[in-house]
Order: sequence, then C-alpha cells, then structure tokens
Amino acid sequence: MSQERLIKLQCAVCKSIKHWSRKNKRKVERKIELKKFCEKCKKHTPHKETKK
Repeated sequence: MSQERLIKLQCAVCKSIKHWSRKNKRKVERKIELKKFCEKCKKHTPHKETKK
C-alpha cells in the first residue's frame, strides 16, 4: 500500500489503534468513521480516522 494513502483507525470507546485503511485524500475531505471489531473491547465499535 502506498504510504500517502494510509490512515490509522482508532476505536472510539477504548482509544486503541488496531486497524489501518486507505482513502483518496483528493476526493474525501472529511474524516472517515467505520464500524470495526475491536480486539480490546471484544465487540464492534465505531473507529475514527486519526492523525499520523
């Protein structure tokens, strides 16, 4: 994966960073929020994009 397109996803509940994703920064200006499985919380929680 290209390093410029990579973003970190942080759990909104426990604040752990376990997931990485890609986004087209030219087309998508807002921060991405996805529901992912958090290993620490042991359930599906919203994950928000964080700074690098």
